[in-house]
Amino acid sequence: MEQVDGLTLARCVASPFLRPYTLHYRQNGTQKAWDFMRTHDSVAILIFNSTQQSFVLVKQFRPAVYMAELGRRCPEAFPDGGPDDPRDLRAEGVTLPSTAGVTYELCAGILDKPDLSLEEVACAEILEECGYQVPASGLRRITSYKSGVGVTGSTQTMFYAEVTDSMKVGEGGGRPEEGELIEVVNIPLRESLAFAYDEKFSKTMGVIFGFTWFHSTFPPPAPSPSPLAPTQI
Repeated sequence: MEQVDGLTLARCVASPFLRPYTLHYRQNGTQKAWDFMRTHDSVAILIFNSTQQSFVLVKQFRPAVYMAELGRRCPEAFPDGGPDDPRDLRAEGVTLPSTAGVTYELCAGILDKPDLSLEEVACAEILEECGYQVPASGLRRITSYKSGVGVTGSTQTMFYAEVTDSMKVGEGGGRPEEGELIEVVNIPLRESLAFAYDEKFSKTMGVIFGFTWFHSTFPPPAPSPSPLAPTQI
């Protein structure tokens, strides 16, 4: 996963997923303009394996995360020209370990199939990315929220799914034909809150929110009272 090479940066002139716009508007008498991206809404699924008492996450290389980190360290890496001046970053000596773009995330997917319900998309993503067969009735809707409010304004809906080892019917890993290269990882329940706030592991806000939601919704059972010591007579 971390073997990424052949980095060439160019302007995006067309995309099936993103469309850039500029909105000109007047607010309280002041003329303003705001650049934004039109994109798909999405679903995310917090998966808990009750057999292993662990959360099931996905780990993958994210080019946007990698380039954001590269931009912080090497601002000169981004070209000022148009789409006809792609740059070979490695040839120019601009390097950064590929691990800088690897993130831990909830299983998720975009809503690009209008004939499918949110639950159907979520179940398909669980199977494709993590290898578990989950029926739509096995999903619990947590909530929906706005993501990327400054750039995309899209809506993501989060579900919760409890799985067992017996529900695993495949290896997951996503669809290679669509360019997906996903590693399935398990985070033990007892370590999950520490993991959520450990900044050494790059992760999405969905992981942090999902883990804290679980701990607040399913608190651990109270310990059994200690047996009373025998009374001396």
